[in-house]
Amino acid sequence: MNRFIATLGMALLWCLGMSSAAQAGESVQTHRLQLQWEVQRSVFSPDFPDGRSLATLTLTNHAEQPLPAQGWSLYLNTVAGLDTKPVRGDFTIEHLVGTLYRLRPTPGATALKPGEAMQWSFMHPEVMVKSVKAPQGPYIVFDHQPEVGHAISDYRLVPLVRAEQWSHGPRDPAPLFTPEMAFERNAKTLDLAINALPPVFPTPLEFKRLPGTLHWQSMPAIVAPAALQQEAVAAKRMLANYFPISNSNQSAPALRMAIGQVSGQSSDEAYELSVNADTGVQLTGRSAAAIARGLQSLQTLLPLPDQRSPGVQLPAIHITDAPRFAYRGFMLDVARNFHPKETVFRLLDLMARYKLNKFHFHLTDDEGWRLEIPGLPELTTVGGRRGHSTDPHGQLPPAYGSGPDVKDPHGSGFYTAEDYMAIVRYAAARHIEVVPEIEMPGHARAAVKAMESRYLALQKAKSPRAKEFLLHDLLDQSKYVSAQLYTDHVMNPGLPSTYAFIEKVAVEVKRLHRKAGVPLRNLHVGADELPNGAWEKSPATRALMQREKLADGNAVWDYFYNRVDRILRKNGLASSGWEELGARKEIFRGAPAMVPNPRFVKNGFTLYVWNDLGDAEDLAYRMANAGYRTILAPATHLYFDMSHNKNPQEPGVNWAAYVDLETVFDFVPFDFVKTAGRDRLSESGKKNIIGLQGTLFTETVRDASVMDYLLMPRMLALAERAWAADPAWTHAADPTTAKKLHQQSWSVFANQLGKVVLPKLNAQIPGVQYRIAPPGLKVMEGKVHANHQLPGFTLRYTTDGSEPTTQSATVAGPLNAHGLIKVAAFDSAGRKGWTAQVENP
Repeated sequence: MNRFIATLGMALLWCLGMSSAAQAGESVQTHRLQLQWEVQRSVFSPDFPDGRSLATLTLTNHAEQPLPAQGWSLYLNTVAGLDTKPVRGDFTIEHLVGTLYRLRPTPGATALKPGEAMQWSFMHPEVMVKSVKAPQGPYIVFDHQPEVGHAISDYRLVPLVRAEQWSHGPRDPAPLFTPEMAFERNAKTLDLAINALPPVFPTPLEFKRLPGTLHWQSMPAIVAPAALQQEAVAAKRMLANYFPISNSNQSAPALRMAIGQVSGQSSDEAYELSVNADTGVQLTGRSAAAIARGLQSLQTLLPLPDQRSPGVQLPAIHITDAPRFAYRGFMLDVARNFHPKETVFRLLDLMARYKLNKFHFHLTDDEGWRLEIPGLPELTTVGGRRGHSTDPHGQLPPAYGSGPDVKDPHGSGFYTAEDYMAIVRYAAARHIEVVPEIEMPGHARAAVKAMESRYLALQKAKSPRAKEFLLHDLLDQSKYVSAQLYTDHVMNPGLPSTYAFIEKVAVEVKRLHRKAGVPLRNLHVGADELPNGAWEKSPATRALMQREKLADGNAVWDYFYNRVDRILRKNGLASSGWEELGARKEIFRGAPAMVPNPRFVKNGFTLYVWNDLGDAEDLAYRMANAGYRTILAPATHLYFDMSHNKNPQEPGVNWAAYVDLETVFDFVPFDFVKTAGRDRLSESGKKNIIGLQGTLFTETVRDASVMDYLLMPRMLALAERAWAADPAWTHAADPTTAKKLHQQSWSVFANQLGKVVLPKLNAQIPGVQYRIAPPGLKVMEGKVHANHQLPGFTLRYTTDGSEPTTQSATVAGPLNAHGLIKVAAFDSAGRKGWTAQVENP
């Protein structure tokens, strides 16, 4: 993957050579360099039956001086890769660290004159489908100013629009998703009346519509005990959208809230909601959290505010509701690309709105440490900053397009102690538990390098505490490469200082929670993707193995996490982690694989299982069957960094699967393993599945609008699956019956989103840039037929080749128009989605 980037980067360096004038100190007009990258075609051979991509890089010099042959280097990142073997002899390619490459011209390179362009061809080691895999964040460094990186701002990625650019040939596992394919899919969705839909979202356990209507013309009295004052404030804030808080009427039917039993329900989040035309609204829940979930249901019942018709009318109804799973989570990665606390606040608002209750906060990784830890400032001054530097100990290198500038807000950044406590309090006010993740022992380069910087500084000062929190063995000669191409990112289990560091961090994080008034119960300790070969040649680890009589790497792993768990237990914390926390590598089904580790079942670890690829398809079920508390977070269904489909313009990556809205909706927690010969979930295993989690890693997410696009509306399908029972189609034995039931179930969900849920989101949390799917189009009998994934969106079209706008004609039926027809969907706020087009001769 990274070989492709390296080759491309090398070419860039060659073409950006520095002039002799620049070597003398004069300014080089790097801002007038234009760089363009383009995939030409897929290439297949016996050695590469799955294909590679031939790409070209074009550098155009718009400056007033030539770019000389020597004296500079070009740096860039990529989430894909380059063929590291140069295709020409006038530049060299160096893989520096992770996805960062440096390209340098050789003595055979030539200068690039003003007004001229150079082009190079490169081979990408896989078929390029997504432009996000292209090189990102290119910058040039001149030899006479090695500390200064100059970003190439005019960098263009040519869209992948031709079939030969993205085709996998006869082995193509996923074709492009065409407007006609979309039309056929959308045509299966029934258009339902709003009164035919469940009254609240997610689908409640039970509801009964009653005669009568409750009328509120002014703010009703909100009656609640002291234990529910926070929820009373939330209710008043919700109703303030309809009438001023000062315009209250104590004689109007009240909104009453109380904590109490809910008949037949044992969940702490169970509630009963009754709307009565005469007595008002009664909301009873088993806890304050249950009341909060009931208030979200009440918000769904409320009509959209209408200034022309003030007041509220609520149909009488009785709802009994409780969640299917106690754990309904979402994970946000802020290590790869940082996102400020305001973005986290809005995410928490969305989670609360749709009754998700666990926020898995991925705070640390190879590319960033994002939490201030008192006493260890290097974690953020070094591990929380990315940018170009000749000092490998001063900050982390650029990654994921962050470029040379250490002020880049996504490459650099962290949460102060006050920021983090504000997030914890904000979540708690919405009855969402924050589960912080501190990655270990792998995915830990930010911590490893930060503590190395601390060690060097204290060693220079001759401090006896220099090795106090050192995370790597200074004599380690182990050779390994991680999935993200790091060779120096693993904490060493043979060092006492590693455990001192882990305890220091755990204690400080717990202290932040306590200071915030929200106790920490559980720490996620990573355990993901330890590369083969780590620790093998570490004297410290070998000494540990000899001292503790540890036979192999599996035994070292067990020792490490048994000791980590003891540290956490001593501090009143439970351990959770990715599936490898409770697994060990053995031969399984004839090949090396992860299998349940019986040693840690008794420790009560909670496992988040993401890997459902290949032979690991049933890994989550095997873990649950073995006795582990298991959270389902399968990459092929619930990873929201995956692109919706293969279409190159769709944001997101595709290493695991394409995950459309229907993919999430169709996820059946207890029956998603379909391959013959895989393990099924046992009855005891079902009891160990405690919930579901959606996941967003942010390698390609540098903007809040991209985050919105990838999250929504897929988060709504996650909320439905985590809260509501399996729909009827999942239990139907007859395929024809199951198909009809599935159509009905999907139609209800799609109509809810398009006609109720998303319009209310537009009105109540404006600015969420959720994905609006392109329309489906099909020419039939000379007319263009159009439809949409979610009934309720307005379709508008043009016939003159222009983009549809809010002023364009509305699609009201088959279009008797010819030529190039462009159609786009618009939401209730007038925001436009992707355009689809079709030729009608």
